[in-house]
Amino acid sequence: MYGPVSTGREMNTSSRCDVKDLLRRRIPIIAWLPNYSINKFLQDCLAGLTVGLTAIPQGIAYAVVAGLPPQYGLYSSFMGCFVYLVFGSSKDITVGPTAIMALLAQPYVKSIGEDIAVFLCFLSGCVITTMGIFHLGFLLDFISMPVICGFTNAAAIIIGISQLGTLFGVSGRSETALDAVVKIINHYKEVRLWDSVLGLSCVLALVCLKNLPGNKNGTGTEKAMWLICLGRNAVVVMTGMIIAFCLSSYDPEPFNITGNIMEGLPTFALPPFSTIHDNKTYNFLEMTTELGSSIASVPLIAILESIAVAKAFAKGRSLDATQEMLALGLCNVLGSFVRSMPVTGSFTRTAVNHASGVKTPMGGIITGFVVLLACGLLTSTFKYIPKATLAAVIIVAMYYMLEIHIFVVLWKTNKADIIPLTITLLCSLVLGLEYGMLAGIAVNLALLLYFTARPGLVIEERNVDGSMILFVLPKQSLSFPAAEYLREQVMSRCDGRKETIPVVLDGRNVTRIDATVAKNLTLLHMDLVARRQKLILWNWCEEPRKTLTSYDSETASLFRSSGSLGQIFSDSRGANVARRRLKLDNEDNAVPY
Repeated sequence: MYGPVSTGREMNTSSRCDVKDLLRRRIPIIAWLPNYSINKFLQDCLAGLTVGLTAIPQGIAYAVVAGLPPQYGLYSSFMGCFVYLVFGSSKDITVGPTAIMALLAQPYVKSIGEDIAVFLCFLSGCVITTMGIFHLGFLLDFISMPVICGFTNAAAIIIGISQLGTLFGVSGRSETALDAVVKIINHYKEVRLWDSVLGLSCVLALVCLKNLPGNKNGTGTEKAMWLICLGRNAVVVMTGMIIAFCLSSYDPEPFNITGNIMEGLPTFALPPFSTIHDNKTYNFLEMTTELGSSIASVPLIAILESIAVAKAFAKGRSLDATQEMLALGLCNVLGSFVRSMPVTGSFTRTAVNHASGVKTPMGGIITGFVVLLACGLLTSTFKYIPKATLAAVIIVAMYYMLEIHIFVVLWKTNKADIIPLTITLLCSLVLGLEYGMLAGIAVNLALLLYFTARPGLVIEERNVDGSMILFVLPKQSLSFPAAEYLREQVMSRCDGRKETIPVVLDGRNVTRIDATVAKNLTLLHMDLVARRQKLILWNWCEEPRKTLTSYDSETASLFRSSGSLGQIFSDSRGANVARRRLKLDNEDNAVPY
C-alpha cells in the first residue's frame, strides 16, 4: 500500500549521486579533466598562447581607457583565466578586462584613484556570485536586445571617439565623446605628424590583417596568414614598439610612448576597503557611496556581456547561466586580490580562442601564464609601445563592435523596438552609460505595459453560411490591464450596428486569464444579453475556461469546441429546429380540460 521501502544503502547511494552530480555542475573541471588527453593539451596550448598575445596589448589598452596605469591591464588578465579553468562551463570563454568594463570604471578612477577600480571589482564579484547562488539570472530577461544593442553601440562610439586625440598625438584626457571631438578641433595645431602617421597606418594594418584570406586547414601560407589574422593586435603592437624603440635615440622622440610600466607581479592581498586620494581618506562606506548605482549596474552589464558571448559560441549546446554567473563572480572576487579592475567575458579574445581550436578551458591557464610572464619579465619592453598604436587597436576593435545594421533589422521586424534602441543610445551618449541603460529599460517596460494593456485585436464581421457574425480574436493572452479594453472594443463595434448579430470570441491565443478578465467577460456577456445578442467562446483551452466558469458557472454554456464556425451555427440551427418540434409535439399532445 505504501510502495517499496527504501533501504539505508539505497538512500546513501542516491545521496552520493546527488552530491556527485552537484559537484560536476558547480565544479565543471571534475567532469572533463578525467577525459583530458595530450592531443587536447597541445591544441589548448596553441589557443592559449594565441589568446595571451592578444590579451597583453588589449589589457594595456583597456587600462588606459579606464584611466589606470598600464600594468593594471595585465593584472586584470590572468586571474580570471585561472578561476574560469575550474568553474567555467564553456571551453571558449576568456575572462578579462573589456572596453565596456573599463569605461564604466573610468569616472570613479578619476575622482578617487586606482583603489576604487579594485574595490569595484570585488563588489561586482560579490553581487554576481550572490545572484548566481539565488538563481537571479531571470532579471536579465527584462533587458531586451534593442536596449543591449543601444548600450554597446553607445559604448563603442564613446570609447572610439575618446581615443581620437591619442591617435593624433594630442595630449590630455577627454571626459566625453563630444569633448574629444571639441578638443581635436580646438587643438588642431598640437596634432603630431608622426603619431598621426603611425596611428592611421596601424588602423589600416589592423583592417587589412583582419581580412587576410587565411585558412586554418589550408596550405602552409594560408595557415600562416590565418595565425597572423588571429594575432593581428599583437603583430601591430609589437611592430609599433620595435619602430618606437629604434627611433627612441632621436631627440625629440617622434612618438608619444606608454612610458614605464611597473615591473613584477602584483601582491596577493585583500582588496582595498579604504583609500586615500588627494589627501582625503575614504572608508568602506564612503567608497560604496561614491560608487552609487554602479554597484548594481556594473555587475548586471558584466553578466550580460559574458552570457551574450557564451551564447554566441555555444553553437547549439545548452548553457548553464547560473554556473556562468558563479564563475564570473568568483573571477572578479579573486581578481580583486591581485589588483584587477572589473572583468567579464571578452568577445574578441573568445573569438580568437574559438578560432584557434581550443578544446577545454585548460587553454585559459596557458593564457594566464603568458600574461604572468609578461608581468614579470617584459614590462620594461612595453614602455616603448606608442600610444597611437594602442589607440588604433581600441578604435578598430570598437568599430567592429558597432551594430549599425540593427536599425534595419528592427525596422523590418518590429518598428516599436527602435524606440528603446534609440533612447538607450542617445541617453548613453549624452548622460552616461548607466543612465542610458536605465532609460532603455524604463522605456521597454513602459512599452511592455502598453502592449499588455492594449493587446492586438482582430474584430471583423464575417459571413458564415449566410449568417453575419462579429468575429473577435485577441492576438495574445489576456491579463487584467487589457480586460476593460477588450470589453469596450467589442461593445463599441456592436453599438455601431442597428441589427444584432452573434459575437464569436476566439480564444486560441489565450493561455490564461485572471479574475479581472473573467469579470469583464461576464459583464460582456450580460451586456450582449441585454442587447439580445449571443456570445460564443470558441477555441478556448482548459485553464482559462476553468477560471471563467469558476467565477461565473453560467458561462459554461458559452463555450464551443467545434472544428469550424460553420459547424457551430449548423449545430445551433439544428438544436433550434429540434426545440421547436418538441414544443409543437407537446402542444399537440396536451390533454384538453
